[in-house]
Amino acid sequence: MTERKDIWYFIVNPRAGSGKTISQWQKAERRLRQLKVVYRFAKTMDVGHAETLTLDAAADGFRRFMAVGGDGTVHEVLCGIMKYVDSHSGEGVKVSDFTLGVVPIGSGNDWIKSTGVPRDTEEVIELIKKKSFGKQDVVRATFLRPANYEPLPDKVTYMLNIGGVGFDSRVCERVNDQKALGQTHKMIYFKALLNVIGNFYSFPVRILANDAQIFEGECYSIAYGIGKYSGGGMRQVPSAILDDGLLNMTIIPKMPIISLLCKLPKLFNGKLEGTRPLMFIKSRSITILPASEQMESIEFDGEVPGHIPVRLDVVEDQLNILVGDDSGIIEEIKSRIRKH
Repeated sequence: MTERKDIWYFIVNPRAGSGKTISQWQKAERRLRQLKVVYRFAKTMDVGHAETLTLDAAADGFRRFMAVGGDGTVHEVLCGIMKYVDSHSGEGVKVSDFTLGVVPIGSGNDWIKSTGVPRDTEEVIELIKKKSFGKQDVVRATFLRPANYEPLPDKVTYMLNIGGVGFDSRVCERVNDQKALGQTHKMIYFKALLNVIGNFYSFPVRILANDAQIFEGECYSIAYGIGKYSGGGMRQVPSAILDDGLLNMTIIPKMPIISLLCKLPKLFNGKLEGTRPLMFIKSRSITILPASEQMESIEFDGEVPGHIPVRLDVVEDQLNILVGDDSGIIEEIKSRIRKH
């Protein structure tokens, strides 16, 4: 077995944060040297490269990873970790062997709103030195065959914050398309949001929680998460908790558009839960199946890797994560994320 390395491996996305990554990374390196934190690093070359770098580093024995970028970079590093764990679980490799953190530089940084990690680069490095760690759940998403809903074992992804079908996935698709065209300004998400709202339509689905059907019909949106925040501050699953072993899900069924628009402010003030006729579910496993030939895309942590049908399962073991030591922004961190 490869000797385990307990030094940090930084994966740097030079394209994150409208090109600000390099200057922030240089600042991080200075602080790492000052604090005598031993580390290695690699820079990504393209979309998907962070996952490959993580897989290779894990195979070389690294177990502590820092993503330097946004939520997309974090997602790729997570996928690298989890794919390594899944392919080596027979050798005793576990999720809890790994630690993941982020130096938040990208245009999308929603995960840190739940972990309390600051945006200041040097403060993040201080957290590493202080060993400010906690634990959180990870979700494994297995895509299914449309014909018989059997698992596609080679089509798997992972999530550590929030995802969705319908509203969420369409906004993310549009944002990612604009980023691919070189647009990185701060209004890109808001413009995508307005576009999706202006072209809103429902879709038919069946939803199972712990293998029991809980919904069948037309809906506008399905959101599910272990973290609360997405889209720059929306709280579609306001009761989600990072480490309770459960997925929170919010289903927005088809309703008059005017009624839906009246509920939109609750997406941002945390008061969405309990609003009728929305449905709110907590479950360890969720399956989302199409109820027609309409192929709806699905989103995880801002990435859109495919379409429903899909099964979501909270992984048994938990991932070690970097957390903020000043967690006043979310008092819950003090009681729910266990320092070690």
